[in-house]
Amino acid sequence: MPSASLETLLERNRRHEEELPEGHFQGVRAGQEPAAVAVCCSDSRVSQEGMWSVEEPGWLFTPSTIGNLVWDRCDGELAVDGNVLYPIRHTETRTTVVVGHTGCGAITAAYRVARGESGEEPPGIARRVDLLVPTVERALSAGVVDPGLLESEAVNRLVEYHVREAVAFLGDAPEVPDEEEIYGFVYDFQEVYGEVSGRAYLVSANGETDAETLRGLVPEGFEGWVGTLL
Repeated sequence: MPSASLETLLERNRRHEEELPEGHFQGVRAGQEPAAVAVCCSDSRVSQEGMWSVEEPGWLFTPSTIGNLVWDRCDGELAVDGNVLYPIRHTETRTTVVVGHTGCGAITAAYRVARGESGEEPPGIARRVDLLVPTVERALSAGVVDPGLLESEAVNRLVEYHVREAVAFLGDAPEVPDEEEIYGFVYDFQEVYGEVSGRAYLVSANGETDAETLRGLVPEGFEGWVGTLL
């Protein structure tokens, strides 16, 4: 079983410290005004700063949740997850990005629950997976997953569907300012959408999901960054 020793952690932090340029945090020590809030799935293979080529501090606010969940249940009702809403409300960032990824374990777990094939999970994990299950069930009812698909293929289709649902949820949430730009991407490190690893494919923009329409929204030369499995 892989395990990082304390020495490894400290050595890596020393390397980080030594590689920082002089004055690296000078402009953000007193506060933060990130250019974007990016809600990504909690996954060691998916680096938020890496996918957007972020090197400077303060540019990206990066809440990560199981299955890139943007909602939580409060007093029996769904509401925007506080990890996501905090930077939107308190840093006045007007660009929010929801990032799913191919091969998502959380979506896989929710898919298995929806099919009655799940195993036991600790309460903290089960609660988060349960928040994903209704979305998966809606997708199955809508025919998003064809019978006979391999689980891995079904999961990737569900990942995209879930990202679309998350963007729509944030766009409709009264807590989110009307002027917020909300984009949905699927980060592909398995070459599911194309023969490129590490590309973030745009699958929704403020609720718009039609691929041709999305290609008309991206700058010239980025048409290949629009993709869909649905």
